[in-house]
Amino acid sequence: MKAIITAGGRGTRLRPITHTFNKHLIPIANKPIIEYAIEAVRDSGISDIGVIYNEGSRSSGLDELREYLKDGERFNVKITYIKQKEPIGLADCIRVSKDFIGDDKFVFYLGDNMLASGIKEFKEDFEKDTESTCYLLLSQVPDPQRFGVPVFDKNKKLVRIEEKPENPQTDLAVTGIYFYSPEVFRAFEGKDQIHPSKRGELEVSDLHQYLLDHNYKIKTYNVSGWWKDTGKLNDLLSANRLILEKHHIYKKGGSVTDSTVEGDVDIDNGAIVSNSLIRGPVVIGKDTKILNSYIGPFTSIDNGCNITGSEIENSIILENTTILDVPYRIDSSLIGKDVKVIKKDKRPKTISLMIGDHSEIRLV
Repeated sequence: MKAIITAGGRGTRLRPITHTFNKHLIPIANKPIIEYAIEAVRDSGISDIGVIYNEGSRSSGLDELREYLKDGERFNVKITYIKQKEPIGLADCIRVSKDFIGDDKFVFYLGDNMLASGIKEFKEDFEKDTESTCYLLLSQVPDPQRFGVPVFDKNKKLVRIEEKPENPQTDLAVTGIYFYSPEVFRAFEGKDQIHPSKRGELEVSDLHQYLLDHNYKIKTYNVSGWWKDTGKLNDLLSANRLILEKHHIYKKGGSVTDSTVEGDVDIDNGAIVSNSLIRGPVVIGKDTKILNSYIGPFTSIDNGCNITGSEIENSIILENTTILDVPYRIDSSLIGKDVKVIKKDKRPKTISLMIGDHSEIRLV
């Protein structure tokens, strides 16, 4: 089997971070989201991976992905880069991967999805299954209207997938992890092939409807544990919390002086913690300085940051950011690279900001 993992898209729901930064490289517990997808695929026994990118913007281009992932050797996989001319739908990602897939079965894994249970069990079942063209993994969610929702008949047979229904018939959502046999490429051929939707995209729901209408067998499985589509801030923070709760291999590197460290705290080499309270689970990247501060639970602070005289919890702070003497606790936040948040004591006391498009600032 092979795998294809998406790493493109516009990341509109995470702007302004994604104006200049590929969303799949946003760190969860100081590790890029896409790395969790690669590890899940690798741990299932698949080593041949196609990474799908597009060049629609700086935030979805290839350069930073290739710089981080390279050829996949350090993850013990082989990575092939597959170009999608522009982000025009998930089914198009499958279409452009035909030459890479060849005659193999494959898993299609959205690179910003995370599944606690992994995919090994489903991959092994699908490899042995000689009848099914597709496996869909379903997860119970509190807001199914945000996702594709399966619709079953009275005999519990799947009849269609409704995309973002106003009145969903179930609280199950189709996750962003799909298994296919190469017969799926027939959906892009002949007079019955699928066509772009009203929004100009080749929809994965239309692909599945094609399979159902042409009597290809689709199996559905309810996944155990949690699944996250990390396309929104709240989902990113939730995934960060879940990973930090799950991750119990913590190291106490760096220098810790005159400080209290409680719970599971991962302090990387070169980090300095002084006169501070760190209450885990927390991850602190290398060469980061935490001085006279409080870092609360479920916080990830990346490499090279400087946090002085401030309080932070339940947040993700990207690399080389400075937070200095902020008078309020920073909570439930995503702060990008090379950001400076600094209190000034000069009068008149004002707030001076330079904020990018689509930002949100809350002052209480």
